[in-house]
Amino acid sequence: QVQLVESGGGSVQAGGSLRLSCAASGRTFSNYTMGWFRQAPGKEHEFVGCISWRGGSTYYADYVKGRFTISRDIAKNTVYLQMNSLKPEDTAVYYCAAEDGSSWYPRTWNEYDYWGQGTQVTVSS
Repeated sequence: QVQLVESGGGSVQAGGSLRLSCAASGRTFSNYTMGWFRQAPGKEHEFVGCISWRGGSTYYADYVKGRFTISRDIAKNTVYLQMNSLKPEDTAVYYCAAEDGSSWYPRTWNEYDYWGQGTQVTVSS
């Protein structure tokens, strides 16, 4: 059974940093794309970025380019979201997701096959 477990969320002041982790288990993810999404209260799931598990290539939403970085540790089966220069508008629940490789840089929630439970990030001004 596939499991994605996020951790690392918390509260931080504007301008600060957080690193989220997503521990993946239950299958081989070598052909998968791992994505990060977020959801603020009353809003839809918003694509943050994704990384190909095999080659490590990344794709980001425009609003996080230069601030957020996605990486993966193959040995630990873990994907990371490093968030710098955080803003109050980055406040949301952040989710990790896995897609089986059939889409090219999947950017919508429904393109993914598995999702984690989410971790809260709160940025105060």
